[in-house]
Amino acid sequence: MDASYAFIGMGVAALGFAGSGLGLGFMFGKLFEAMARQPEVEAKLTKVMWIGLALVEAIALYGLVVAFMIMGKIPSH
Repeated sequence: MDASYAFIGMGVAALGFAGSGLGLGFMFGKLFEAMARQPEVEAKLTKVMWIGLALVEAIALYGLVVAFMIMGKIPSH
């Protein structure tokens, strides 16, 4: 395996971090909008938000694991 391809693969795997950051920003922005419009549903929205937070963060962790797996395949000279 060529090392340059491994580095490209690690970069592509790291794109999960960008997607996770965008997802979290969008999710929290919409949460604050919803709570501003209807403050009485804050508890229900917060519960759903924590579930969504865990799922979005899992995407970033999968990208990190894949990047580490690819890094382990880089031949040392």
